[in-house]
Amino acid sequence: MNLLSIFLQAPAPGGNSNMMLIMMGVMFVGFYFLMIRPQMRKQKQEKNFQETLKVGTRVVLTSGLHGRIAQVQDDGFVIETLSGKLKFEKAAVSREFTEARFGDKAKAAEKAEDKKEIETDKK
Repeated sequence: MNLLSIFLQAPAPGGNSNMMLIMMGVMFVGFYFLMIRPQMRKQKQEKNFQETLKVGTRVVLTSGLHGRIAQVQDDGFVIETLSGKLKFEKAAVSREFTEARFGDKAKAAEKAEDKKEIETDKK
């Protein structure tokens, strides 16, 4: 028998159904660990990020708008920009700009603002 006739032989009918189910199961598990699980983790991190934002944090929105959070509301944020105050949904906040751009200067300025607010409240 030559090699070609060995490859062209048909498998026995009904013998591969178990193997096919096992392969489909392995593919599903692979998709879960490679696609679904990382996406769920990313959504969880994004939600935690949006919940931890506070007043005074400089942020960048998904549209590219830069601003500072003036108010935190249940359904969104009021962002203060150079052109005024605008209200956005929480999902519109893309990333925090304070740490990335200003580093230690931003932390020092934030502490100074907190002290001024405390002194103003006392008066």
